[in-house]
Amino acid sequence: MNRYKILFSNLKKKKKIAFIPFLILGDPNINLSIKLIDFLISKGVNALELGIPFSDPLADGIIIQKSVLRAFKSSITLKKCFKIISIIRKKYNNIPIGILTYSNLVFHKSINNFYNNCKISGVDSILIADLPLEESKLFIKYSYIYNIKQIFICPPNSDNNLLKQISLKSKGYIYLLSRSGVTGTDFKNKKPDINIINKLIKYNSSPIIQGFGIFKPSQIIDAIKMKISGIISGSAIIKIIDQNQQNLFLMFEKLNKFIKIMKKVTKYN
Repeated sequence: MNRYKILFSNLKKKKKIAFIPFLILGDPNINLSIKLIDFLISKGVNALELGIPFSDPLADGIIIQKSVLRAFKSSITLKKCFKIISIIRKKYNNIPIGILTYSNLVFHKSINNFYNNCKISGVDSILIADLPLEESKLFIKYSYIYNIKQIFICPPNSDNNLLKQISLKSKGYIYLLSRSGVTGTDFKNKKPDINIINKLIKYNSSPIIQGFGIFKPSQIIDAIKMKISGIISGSAIIKIIDQNQQNLFLMFEKLNKFIKIMKKVTKYN
């Protein structure tokens, strides 16, 4: 089942773009992590992007780094991450589940073992944040073997050749960076380069999903104008979790409000 293809086809018919939350698995603890994912799905998010905790998350700002530390404190392991994903997949057959990880974790017990575990647990896509496109041949090989979509990041300084290669090799969707740097909401709002988006579309790329620093409705409105197919919001969501750990009622209330505000503008004319 190509869940991404089905999702984007259905959203296009409804004239909507995807709202995709990003969470670190095991944050603030394993049980609450599952409850948070359940809650987000109940509020109508269109897909999931789940981070596997890693000790040196080079692409992540302070908000997500703190989330990773909380997950480690809750005794999260790679095995437990796949267990959480399996639990979610058994309950929700149709929602696309993507994971974001780093190459050391994939290599840890062999690439074959990692992709096999992804397949068994119900993962649809893998984004390896520190994997250069030039070094991706072996990873792409196993993504085909296990029918896992290999996702690649499109940086803001991509040249034509890189855009062509990303369009060819990134399956499921393309992760378009809003800006250079690390994740977080404490940066000036910067729109992606429309020329990059137009070239990706010209090269018949997979749907374009914008990430990094997505925290307000106006960014979604801008994404729609640029023919982007969806957005990923991580730091804004994780910040709510971080600030309300002692009051779960308030945490879920604020998450509900944030998702409602953001999803309200995902429909276009």
